[in-house]
Amino acid sequence: MAFKPLHDRVLVRRVVGEEKTKGGLIIPDSAKEKPAEGEIVSCGEGARKDTGDLIPMAVKAGDKVLFGKWSGTEVTLDGEELLIMKESDILGIIA
Repeated sequence: MAFKPLHDRVLVRRVVGEEKTKGGLIIPDSAKEKPAEGEIVSCGEGARKDTGDLIPMAVKAGDKVLFGKWSGTEVTLDGEELLIMKESDILGIIA
């Protein structure tokens, strides 16, 4: 299914969390914390000013980003769990 976010929203794929600790212990699924890091899958065209001028997005598809722990809305598209969030929920781009 093709999905394109509107306005200043982005579609984000979470990165996979660690399966083991540095000491080698396996972390069960129930104890894993969802990572606040992901990759931008697609972006809307940007927000609009009161005058109607477009404010371009600061992120693009393929960027690795950090976002707040409770940011976004979880959706399932084609069997894959993704997040839809506003660009303002993104804390920064990982270089």
